[in-house]
Amino acid sequence: MLEGFTVKVNGVTEDPDLERPLSKPYAFVYFITIHNNSDQALTVKGRKWVVREEGGDVAVMEGEGVVGEFPYLLPGGKFSYNSYHVTAGYAVAEGAYLAVTDEGEPVIAMIPAFELIPI
Repeated sequence: MLEGFTVKVNGVTEDPDLERPLSKPYAFVYFITIHNNSDQALTVKGRKWVVREEGGDVAVMEGEGVVGEFPYLLPGGKFSYNSYHVTAGYAVAEGAYLAVTDEGEPVIAMIPAFELIPI
């Protein structure tokens, strides 16, 4: 793990106006900042999310990039974005981002667990 490649969850809010299926009536917007406080430039290549719902359902989402982008972070750089997830009720989300240095070394930043709490 490269010291200084970190993730901060800046906030989570429920948004009843977002599209969602009847089986998952709660939509949560989360705000994330990916920080590169290391001494190496990084390109974020992918992510993996795990969302565990109160009823026992577990959703695992993996994919390339972040919201359709592959952020290039110079030392001291950051990338902020927001996205959303739908649930049937209370859930906990966590995961990781995979990046590579300019030399091709893979590095991982863990997404700290955060709660999705229906109002």
